[in-house]
Amino acid sequence: MTARTRRLITYAAFITPALCFFTLIIFIPFLRAILFSFQDWNGISSEIGWAGWSNYSELFSDKGFIRSFTFTVKFVVATTVLLNVISLALALAMNLSLKTRNFLRTAFFLPYVIGGVIIGFIWQFIITQLFAEVGISTGWSLFQKNWLSLPDYAFWSLVIVTVWHSVGYFMIIYLAALQGVPKDMMEAAEIDGAGPLKRFWNVTVPLIRPAMTINLFLAISSGFKGFDLNFALTKGGPFGTTESLALHIYLDAFTKNLFTYASAKAVVFFLVLAVITLVQVAVMKRREVEM
Repeated sequence: MTARTRRLITYAAFITPALCFFTLIIFIPFLRAILFSFQDWNGISSEIGWAGWSNYSELFSDKGFIRSFTFTVKFVVATTVLLNVISLALALAMNLSLKTRNFLRTAFFLPYVIGGVIIGFIWQFIITQLFAEVGISTGWSLFQKNWLSLPDYAFWSLVIVTVWHSVGYFMIIYLAALQGVPKDMMEAAEIDGAGPLKRFWNVTVPLIRPAMTINLFLAISSGFKGFDLNFALTKGGPFGTTESLALHIYLDAFTKNLFTYASAKAVVFFLVLAVITLVQVAVMKRREVEM
């Protein structure tokens, strides 16, 4: 047996299990969803009809789908901006020579290891119960309102909890990039008379741009796919104003038995997300080359 054959066998031994799981759990269900999107089936009946493009044409007049899509876009924009700004600020702080930096890094990252559903139920209790107690104690009208029953407040509740839950993970990525910035370049820029802001903008930012590309991609994709926090915290309320696309598709498929119609929505959702993420990654990669 040649060395090349042994290498191929070794690669196959490692790749085949993962490829099998990917095919069974992701690829085949994805193809089935595309097929279902052209059919008429409630998920229960033994009879499956053919709907053609009617499921897709119906989307353009579906107010619930348009409302959830609009909400999801607003949510993605808000969380992407806040996650990247706050996580970068935290990473800059954690990169300093603080005595408590290891403790603080752990504290900021810890919420991310807790499941989204658990976080959602915990914050639902905090917002509905503890906020009311704070409002009574302080007299602040902001905390005297039930945030989850008011559309604008419910939106920002979801954004705040999402940022609080994930900011530690994004911070770690930025922190790893910051620790890779050569100190001699920063010292040379300081000797040349560059102040802290100029050093950050002209030296640090170009060198951590790959981390920015990763974090933007993660923030956009996770924002569009967000389901567990949305389901546990607001359940799409009040009156469907905080219903994300993922939650909207889930409710259509498993509570309204619109199985094939929900499949069409899922396919459109995938295409939109794929286009947005590909454009974002391509633009950021081009910026990396330019820098």
